[in-house]
Amino acid sequence: MKRLFCLAAFAATLGYGAMAQAAGVEFSVGQTSDSTRAYRLGLQSNWDKSWLQSDVGRLTGYWSGAYTYWEGDKSPSNHSLSFSPVFVYEFSGASIKPYIEAGIGVALFAHTEVEDNKLGSAFLFEDRLGFGLRFAGGQEVGIRATHYSNAGIRTPNEGIESYALHYTIPL
Repeated sequence: MKRLFCLAAFAATLGYGAMAQAAGVEFSVGQTSDSTRAYRLGLQSNWDKSWLQSDVGRLTGYWSGAYTYWEGDKSPSNHSLSFSPVFVYEFSGASIKPYIEAGIGVALFAHTEVEDNKLGSAFLFEDRLGFGLRFAGGQEVGIRATHYSNAGIRTPNEGIESYALHYTIPL
């Protein structure tokens, strides 16, 4: 209940102006290899550009901004804000379009530890790789793997991975 309240409070503080610029709202639930649950609420803004367009598909992308709540079992919970450009290859289809995505962005964590992982700094890089399905109405579902680390800027640099199911609805 506490995590849902945090997500609802974050969504309410975004304001009408930020929501009007967004192309979609993303909800995801995931878990790390240490069994820490991760709840993510994000906004996406499409680039409205495409490259390599063919009968097979097209390359496009979006900006992603998100808040993640990390629910710790062994240690206190954590929070993070992230921002990433994400490239998407969308395969052709009439009403359902499979896609793959990849992106590298930045994240800012409230604490430098998640479970037993010592992140070394609050500033981290966010690498993501995922795949899913986009439906005719603009909704999408997918699976995503996300890695966070400071890329060796500071020690320790244990990093953390999260594996999540996500659902995005258009605005």
